[in-house]
Parts: sequence; C-alpha cells; structure tokens
Amino acid sequence: MPELERDGATIYYEVTGSGPTVVLGHSLLCDTEMWRGVAPRLASQYRVINVEARAHRRSTAPGPFTLEDLAGDWLAILDREGVERAFLVGLSMGGMTALRFALRAPSRVAGMVLIDSNGDEEERTRRLRYGLMEAVYKRVGLIAPLVRPVSALLLGKTTLEKRPEVVAELRQTMGRHDRKQMPHALRAVFRRGPILDRLAAITCPTLVIVGDEDQSTPVDKSRRLAAAIPGARLDVVPGVGHLSAMEDPDAISTRVLAFLGAHRW
Repeated sequence: MPELERDGATIYYEVTGSGPTVVLGHSLLCDTEMWRGVAPRLASQYRVINVEARAHRRSTAPGPFTLEDLAGDWLAILDREGVERAFLVGLSMGGMTALRFALRAPSRVAGMVLIDSNGDEEERTRRLRYGLMEAVYKRVGLIAPLVRPVSALLLGKTTLEKRPEVVAELRQTMGRHDRKQMPHALRAVFRRGPILDRLAAITCPTLVIVGDEDQSTPVDKSRRLAAAIPGARLDVVPGVGHLSAMEDPDAISTRVLAFLGAHRW
C-alpha cells in the first residue's frame, strides 16, 4: 500500500475501489482497520482512500504535530493521487481533521460525514485527566489499568455488555501503537483549539452522525457541531458509543452510502 513522506513523517494509506473519491479518517488510538466493516461497502461504488494518521501503527510521528498537520497530510495525499475533489468521512479525530481540511481547502471537498466528532476544544477537566493518561502511556505503554477506562470511554454500554469481540479487537488495536510516538497524537487531539465559531464558512453538504451511547463526544456536542455548519443534518444512531463504525458498521455504512448517493457528482 502507498506511503507518503511529509515533514519527516511517513503516512500510510490504502486505496481501494473506483469512482468518486472518499477519504476515511479514523479515531485516535485506532487505525485503518477501524473501517473494516465499512470500507469494502463504500469501495463497491467509490474510490476509497483510507488514511492512517501520524503516530498510529504504520504511520510515524518523529515530533509533535497538530490536527491542521493531519489535514495537510490528506491534502498532500489527494494531490499525489490526482484527486481534485473528494468526500471526507471522519470519525472523532478523523472528523476533526476533515473540518480543518474543509476550512483550508473548501473547493476540494464535495461533502463531509462527521461521525462522533467535535468542534469544541477539550474541556479543562478532561484535558487534565487525559494529560495524566498521556504521561502514563508514554512511560509504560497501554498498561492494564488504562485499558478498561479507555475502552469504556470509546465503546457504548451495549457493545461492552453484548459484543466482547469488538472490545477484544479494540484492545488489540490499541496495543499496536508505538508508545513513544502516540503521545504526539494524544496532544494533537486533547490540546486542540476550538473552531466552532469558524464553521459557518463551510458550505459543502454535511452529515453529522453520533451514537446515542457516546461518552467521549456526547450527543449535545454533535448537536452543537451540526448547528454550526449551514445546512448540516444530525443523525443519532441507537445502541452505539464513540466508535460507532466498529460497533455497528452496517448502520454507519447505510447512512454514509445514502449521503454519498444523494450528493454524488
């Protein structure tokens, strides 16, 4: 699969299918496999570029970076692949990246699907808690005392109770990352600046999706996000948490395909 060298970082990505281009951006602590239940369905009708963010698994982060840098990575990948316009589909950190891409290069965006994402800055109490997690992760890695609360933050109550295979998959995924590089990604997300007051400038069709059991980005955050983007529509998915694309890929695929189909050029 292709790799892009940019600012000293190596960005891994996968390209499948053909047709109008869809860029997929995963959540913090995940990787391209987060879309395993979604990407093949999209690739049956679209060209899918599934990007692995800096510091995650096969992509490197030799130094600090920002969400704006991740948006720049996406833009560089589109340039390399000869793509003039694309749909952006991002979950959590991926959605935050998509928003910054749309603000930076609006003419390159055909539409956006923002899943369990956020336009606000991180709340102070959470920044402090996440800062402690970052320090522990950097020193000793993803040790057992961190795994349970992180899983509870990322997965919905229904998934935790009824889908142990998804819980096991998430824990395996989180264990694949380099503990020396991952703190750069944690800081990029947890110390991000607010952009909610800038989103009125976005004019592309936008769908905001959120799980009704999302503890990391509660429904109110997605409601605020949708209200800030002209014409954006909010869709609440029952029975899933923050990683809805892993928890119920059928529900997410159906919603994303319907949106893409309505705005396909």
